[in-house]
Amino acid sequence: MYSYCYMSEICSGYLKIPKRQMPSPKKTTNSQASTAQPTRKNDNPVLNESKISNYFGENVFGPGAQKEFLSKSAVTAIEDAAKHGTPISHKQADEIAQGMKEWSLSKGCTHYTHWFQPLRGTTAEKHDSFFEPLTQDTGVEKFSGKSLVQQEPDASSFPSGGIRNTFEARGYSAWDPSSPAFIMEKGGVKTLCIPTIFVSYTGEALDYKAPLLKAVSFIRKAATGVAQYFDAKVTDCNISLGVEQEYFLVDEKHFQLRPDLMLSGRTLVGSAPAKGQQLEDHYFGSIPNRVLAFMADFEEKAHKLGIPLRTRHNEVAPGQFECAPQFEEINLAVDHNSLLMDVMESVAEEHGLKVLLHEKPFKGVNGSGKHNNWSIITNTGVNVLSPGSSPEQNLQFLTFFINTIKAVYDHADLLRASIATAGNDHRLGANEAPPAIVSVFVGDTLENVLTDFEGKKDAKAGSKAAGSIKIGHIPEILLDNTDRNRTSPFAFTGNKFEFRAVGSSDNCASSMVVLNTIVANQLVQFKKEVDEGVKASKSAKTEDVIKTILRGYLKDSKKVIFGGNGYSEEWVKEAKKRGLNNITTTPAALEAYLSKEAVNLFVKNNIFSHKELEARTEIRFESYVLRLQIEGRVLNEIIQNYVIPSVIRFQKRLADNVNALMAVGQSKAQLKAQLEILSEISALINKLHEDNRKMTNERSKANKIADAHKRALAYCSKVKPLFDSIRESSDLLEQLIDDSDWPLPKYTDMLFAR
Repeated sequence: MYSYCYMSEICSGYLKIPKRQMPSPKKTTNSQASTAQPTRKNDNPVLNESKISNYFGENVFGPGAQKEFLSKSAVTAIEDAAKHGTPISHKQADEIAQGMKEWSLSKGCTHYTHWFQPLRGTTAEKHDSFFEPLTQDTGVEKFSGKSLVQQEPDASSFPSGGIRNTFEARGYSAWDPSSPAFIMEKGGVKTLCIPTIFVSYTGEALDYKAPLLKAVSFIRKAATGVAQYFDAKVTDCNISLGVEQEYFLVDEKHFQLRPDLMLSGRTLVGSAPAKGQQLEDHYFGSIPNRVLAFMADFEEKAHKLGIPLRTRHNEVAPGQFECAPQFEEINLAVDHNSLLMDVMESVAEEHGLKVLLHEKPFKGVNGSGKHNNWSIITNTGVNVLSPGSSPEQNLQFLTFFINTIKAVYDHADLLRASIATAGNDHRLGANEAPPAIVSVFVGDTLENVLTDFEGKKDAKAGSKAAGSIKIGHIPEILLDNTDRNRTSPFAFTGNKFEFRAVGSSDNCASSMVVLNTIVANQLVQFKKEVDEGVKASKSAKTEDVIKTILRGYLKDSKKVIFGGNGYSEEWVKEAKKRGLNNITTTPAALEAYLSKEAVNLFVKNNIFSHKELEARTEIRFESYVLRLQIEGRVLNEIIQNYVIPSVIRFQKRLADNVNALMAVGQSKAQLKAQLEILSEISALINKLHEDNRKMTNERSKANKIADAHKRALAYCSKVKPLFDSIRESSDLLEQLIDDSDWPLPKYTDMLFAR
């Protein structure tokens, strides 16, 4: 028998992922019904219908293709493996592989690959040919069940955090049947891609997918146990996720002339243009023709891959855009987001464009994030985070709502650590990006509901219903129960929580592992307390015990609820009073992963072993250092080889001009402007050269520190501040010298040239 988790003890039931097809929505009681609200940009009409997408494109080996190329028993075997982790026999695995091969050959594939997500931020693939030569003139197209189920990519060159030595190279990729195989086409070449996990020879996970599957399995079980208090028919829960993807586009010719963009993903120098986003005329504006053609192209390819994109629009900053899919089961949503980034980058090249996924590629304008919209849906078709028309009377909603808030309050620092990267440090805290202080926005209506609930006040059903706006000649505008707060890192937006702090280039599995684990852990604790409370008092109703426990949770956890301006200094002071941490840098944030509480949380619930947790944290410290190291090297090159030589050439021309004018009798007083510019340029060159030298020396010192954490702290406190000083001098010089002498494409070119 093939078991898809040959390391079942390691993967701990990671295959227990639900089928994506959800039952039709059932009639619900008033307490379960979704609130009637107009659809907004980030709302999820699919969730309002209590469904999750089960869309399959023509290049996906989904149910339709499976039924055509496989027997009924083989299709059932895949479904059972995906839903229950049921082992698949050798015979069935061979049949599935044969059918998958025949399907992909019919689509024009010549190679296949195990597609996985190593701990480096990009996907990985090693292509193998279906064709196997037999003699000089003959061969056979071959793909066995063993090749489908397990491969052995070399693990030595992937980040491992010290789990394995370089000479210990063996690793395994293992098929995840809950995420369908797909055909990727690049450069006219089609390849069958099989989603897999990636583990080391010793069993530790070396990817993002394996721990996500464990966390999802954990929360499904925990949520199901709690949901059964309210509906005995609930036997399972799905975790829903919708990932909004923000990005910038620049012309490829400008990209190729910017070493900083090419090698670090962001502009390390560059003066702000006269016009940025201050007129607010780009957001939701008319999409430029060239950009729209690119969008239509990558959307078509995405739909063929089963990625259900639904929206596209201009974002706030010039040159910035966004796309968002219909919500899906969380494992598939994470896979699709990683795949979407690959597709976007590939298609952009065909249009002479480059996609910038860095969180802050341009200084002074909006950064890019990927908002994670998260919810829980029962197998009976109920979104447990849907307040209904009377949230104050919807105890199931209040139970999951308050437990989630408590989980965020108890593990705020860990949630902050989950989105900590070098790129996101530049983004957080301004231009519509949430601040580094983790807080929860729930809106006035629900905040009042919680206040009344904590005070044991019984509100009347529907007493807090939203109103409407009536204007002649147009349909009535239905108001939501609350406004939105764009400065909140973790906001409740109607029937889901939106984790807005995730960076645009990040693999959202990292943050979703933490979110699902902390909420699941909280739900397990809650159920334990309820069961003990009911048992201790035989006369007490379960409903009354639940209310008492939830009110106790609110006492402290309400400190994390905040609906004001997250950018204000007042909030920084208020958050400190409440005991909420303001962790502004990645090295400081990542320390939360190794706290006693975090280690206990992950190890106890079998999400990570202590060794895996240490290794992953080490990798993230290393990644932070390496990114700043690359930026430092690139910045040094730009200053020494681009900026200073160009400025000196301009300076010489200006000096020659001064000498020529003085030779014909002009006085220094008459040449005051030229002389002042020359003097200012000389001062800036000296400062630029000195700061660049200091930065290089500080990098050398930091590189000698053996401990990854201490090295990251050194880069953060000693090296990174000099980037800003160097940039300031360079940007001032950019404004002083002749446009034709500046060696790099300027912000105006990159942000506005279409």
